[in-house]
Amino acid sequence: MFPLSGHCGAPFETEDPNTIAAGQVELLFFYASTLQAAGRSGSAPGLEVHLGALDGLEVDLVADLAFDRPGGGPTRWGYGDTTLGVKYRLVAESDATPLISLVPKFTIATGNGDRNLGNGGSQVFLAASVLKTYGAFQTYGNAGYWINNGTDNRNYWFLGWEAQCQFSDAWTLGAEVFHTTSQTRGQGASTGFNVGGYYVLNPRSQLMFSAGRGLQNAAETNRVSVYAGLQLSL
Repeated sequence: MFPLSGHCGAPFETEDPNTIAAGQVELLFFYASTLQAAGRSGSAPGLEVHLGALDGLEVDLVADLAFDRPGGGPTRWGYGDTTLGVKYRLVAESDATPLISLVPKFTIATGNGDRNLGNGGSQVFLAASVLKTYGAFQTYGNAGYWINNGTDNRNYWFLGWEAQCQFSDAWTLGAEVFHTTSQTRGQGASTGFNVGGYYVLNPRSQLMFSAGRGLQNAAETNRVSVYAGLQLSL
């Protein structure tokens, strides 16, 4: 029932457990930015590549042109960090059981952390995701632990939950809430939310969008965040 919008990590922080079919390729071009106390940073543009390697196994690549605009200063641009991810389906969804997948990620510190165009160290995300569908309604959660290398960085937990409804063949709308423990020395935990969704242009393309802000330590970590993307299925 969810031919494209069922694969719905983006535009939300919470990762869904769906895997695309073996041999299928998806391209996602996106813009993302977050306004923080020190300025605005994000990706303009970014690219995600999803490859159905086997039945129940998906391989992902995320790369971007990162930007950082400190308060009162010029905008800095450069290639950001590169993320490799895998989705491995453990349990298929049925009437009695949810869909459960392992969703680990590895981020290579290819961006310049000194210019705030990268994390400043590699990252490993050890995580799982679970999803259940009830007719046109779908909900999923994602939980995991980030090993966060780099000067002054701290390992941290991520928890997220999303719910969405398909209102028509074209429109799917949803919302999420997510929480992370402290990611760097001197920075507290953060909680935030996003609302957004998907608009299907045709069977092989859709628009993605979301906007939100922090609920905890918002001035420091997430005053306003926005996301817009175009996904193509090959």
